[in-house]
Amino acid sequence: MFQIIGIVLLFGMVFGSYMLAGGNFAPIIEAAPHELMAIGGSAVAASLIGNSLTTLKGMGGGMGKVFGGPKWKASDYRDLLSLLFLLTKTMKSKGVIALESHIEKPHDSSIFKRFPKIVKDHFAVDFICDTLRMMTMNLEDPHQVEDAMEKQLEKHHHEALHPAHALQNMADALPALGIVAAVLGVIKTMGSITEPPEVLGAMIGGALVGTFMGVFLAYGLVGPFATRMSGVIEEESAFYKIIQSVLVAHLHGNAAQISVEIGRGSIPTPSQPSFLEMEEALNNIPAEAA
Repeated sequence: MFQIIGIVLLFGMVFGSYMLAGGNFAPIIEAAPHELMAIGGSAVAASLIGNSLTTLKGMGGGMGKVFGGPKWKASDYRDLLSLLFLLTKTMKSKGVIALESHIEKPHDSSIFKRFPKIVKDHFAVDFICDTLRMMTMNLEDPHQVEDAMEKQLEKHHHEALHPAHALQNMADALPALGIVAAVLGVIKTMGSITEPPEVLGAMIGGALVGTFMGVFLAYGLVGPFATRMSGVIEEESAFYKIIQSVLVAHLHGNAAQISVEIGRGSIPTPSQPSFLEMEEALNNIPAEAA
């Protein structure tokens, strides 16, 4: 919502000030289509040259994050802690054998099925199950497990940021591509040097639209989009850090509820449930599930 308001405000302030200063929109309107073709088209082409198909798909999908924000809401953090509570409690009270059926086939697990949104996140499910699987294989050194989890998180986070970096590279290139379009306009103008001054003036104005469009798109739209995308990805990564916090706390011998409380402290403040809210959520888990 704020992004849409920002875009409307951006166009209103830039073009409104131009209009109030007595600017004529005719040269901009006339030059905009082919200048956008030169600048926007070359920016897209450069992205195709410099990025993999996976990154390009991520750029498209990342635009949803720009306007939709992080996919994990406050209720999802409560669900994650409830899921980890059930898994660690099962491991403590019923042993490794009782846990194996849940981590080998999580999509068929009665515990995982209670949290469908989390199950749809392949990395979260694999991250939980792979770590618990290591524990069932007698890797019980908290420091080794924490180090292994940290490496997985770093890899995932690095890959998740590729689309945002690619979009920022596009933003960095747009001013220069705007100059390219402007230079082409100047070349065209110089080829018509014998024309009257009013014709040359209009042609030079059209060429300068290229510089304007490149700078405007870079710092007004594409750059902020890249910053927003990166910020959302950073916030979403906290979800996976909570998994690490809870499972490492479990390995240190803490009770399931204590491990969950340690994980609760890692939740971003706007989405963090209170101690009483989390306690109520755990108490509301049916006895057969626990």
